[in-house]
Order: sequence, then structure tokens, then C-alpha cells
Amino acid sequence: MIAALALVGVLLLGPLGTIAVGAVDPTSTWRSGSRESSGQSPTPEQEPRAVVQVFAARTVGWRGAFGVHTWIATKRSNATEWTVHHVIGWRVFRGSGAVVTQAGPPDFRWFGAWPDRLVDLRGDGVDATIDRIEAAVAAYPYPDTYRAWPGPNSNTFTAFVARQVPELRLDLPANALGKDWLPGTIVDRTPSGTGWQLSLGGVLGVAVGLEEGLEFNVLGLNVGVDPKDLALRLPGFGQVGPKPDPAATTGP
Repeated sequence: MIAALALVGVLLLGPLGTIAVGAVDPTSTWRSGSRESSGQSPTPEQEPRAVVQVFAARTVGWRGAFGVHTWIATKRSNATEWTVHHVIGWRVFRGSGAVVTQAGPPDFRWFGAWPDRLVDLRGDGVDATIDRIEAAVAAYPYPDTYRAWPGPNSNTFTAFVARQVPELRLDLPANALGKDWLPGTIVDRTPSGTGWQLSLGGVLGVAVGLEEGLEFNVLGLNVGVDPKDLALRLPGFGQVGPKPDPAATTGP
């Protein structure tokens, strides 16, 4: 018992460290944060081809020390606008569905937090990928449920869609709390589709994948090593080490 408590205490140093180094502003609020574009995505006029992008940005206030919010943005060939898919918890609390699909800029700041681009897929075959994304969004098994910890939440949604669309090769960061909530099973593919994971209710588990490396989950606090990117995967921080920019890649 003492060893387990000590382990959790060590893992909590990650979230506390993000506040200490100024990576998170625990005083930020929903009302004060910007939703402006971060300028990372092309406009429909600039890019006529089909595009899929995935973003992650820290959640609001002190919760940002623990996790990020993720979303998927799509634009079909010659479309005049982007479509954004994600889960928003407060909608459930107000009696609406958790899943939101709406037109709008794909690369917005999440109430002030800068979004990191995780996937940028363009060109041939991406319209078919968007078909599969939309089918996965419609099949998400928790459209009216939200729980910040251990899930299902916005990262559970993004991970679910990614498992149905493995060509995204989505490597969700270690601080995407809720990504390890596996609907209806304890064993499944990792979100990138390049490995496998065991997860007990999102609070205890292990994952091994080409994109994710080796990652352990203890109460939703994930720690591991990513040999492919020569980086550590740490609670709170997500990834420590090189962060390759996902430059635009062609579709499957």
C-alpha cells in the first residue's frame, strides 16, 4: 500500500511540474479564453484537396495540468468550409448530446490554450478516410455520457475514432486523459493502430505500439518511453523530448 501511494505521489509530480514551469495557467477560465485560429491550418481557398487534421490543447484551469482536450477536423475535396468533431462535457450537463459536429476553423485555441497538431493528412484517398471518420463518429458508443476521469470523455472519443480509422496513425499524448477507456473490452488496438493495449477501466493498464512506444497507466497518470521519437511520455507534460511536426502527408 505504501509503495502504491508513493508511486502515485511520484506520478503527480508531472502535473505539479507543468504549473511550476508555467506550462499551465491554473487561473484561466472559460470566459476569458480565446477561440481564435492558431494559423496552423490552410483555408479552403488555399488547399482544395481533402484534409484531415487532429489537434490537442490543454484543458481550462487547473485541469490543464493533468490533461488535454482533443478534436478531429476534416475538409472534403473542394469543400468551402471545415468540419470539427469533438466531445464537450458541459453539453451533457445541460441535457444535450456530448458529440459536437460543426462547421468552423479547425485550428482554434481551446479557450486560450495553444493547439498542438497531431495529424495532417491530405490528398488522394482522404475523402474516403473522411467517410470512415464520419461513420466512426456516428458509431461512438457514449454520445450522451461524459466523465472527466477516467472516461469516457473527449479523448475517449478521439481515440475511438482513431481505432476505427488506423490510417490516421494517431499517437495521442500521454496526458490525453481518457484515451485508455476501452468501450466494452479490456484489450484493443492502440489509437495509432500500430500496437495493442490492456486497460482496466481506464485506470490501470499498459500499451505497446510503434507510434506510442511503451506506456503504463496508473490511475490515468501515464508514463513511458517512445523510442521512435526519442522521447519520454510523462503525466502532465505529455511528451518530453523531440516533438516532430506532423507535416502534411498524402492519404492512404
